[in-house]
Amino acid sequence: MRSTFPNERVKGNLPACATRTVAEIDAMNVAWTTVANEADARNLATSSISHGLAVCVQIDAPISSYYHWKGRLEVSSEFRLSFKCTENQLPDLERHVLAHHPYETPEWVVVRAERVGEKYLSWANANSTNPTL
Repeated sequence: MRSTFPNERVKGNLPACATRTVAEIDAMNVAWTTVANEADARNLATSSISHGLAVCVQIDAPISSYYHWKGRLEVSSEFRLSFKCTENQLPDLERHVLAHHPYETPEWVVVRAERVGEKYLSWANANSTNPTL
């Protein structure tokens, strides 16, 4: 069975992908990490997008994090980054984020999206590139 996505313009006036089978459409992942300050959050977001490692990065702030670190209860204000990326982008995105992350033990959580709107997934696939770093 062949499912297609029409050639149309979607989010940000960027062209959607040409007609492709479902098997050719890449899966969507959402990945999270946190950093201590806005500058680090912006740097990770900007570098991930400019290197084509994610199709979208959102920054939430401030969030309160409670955790144990080196035997002590810690409470900190952090900035959470949510990365949207395709399956093909994920390995390079993970390497990039972990290599440039300011924390000794960064949070890195990835989930595969169970459902993604056709137009958004089409836009994401049309705008995902995976250049060599």
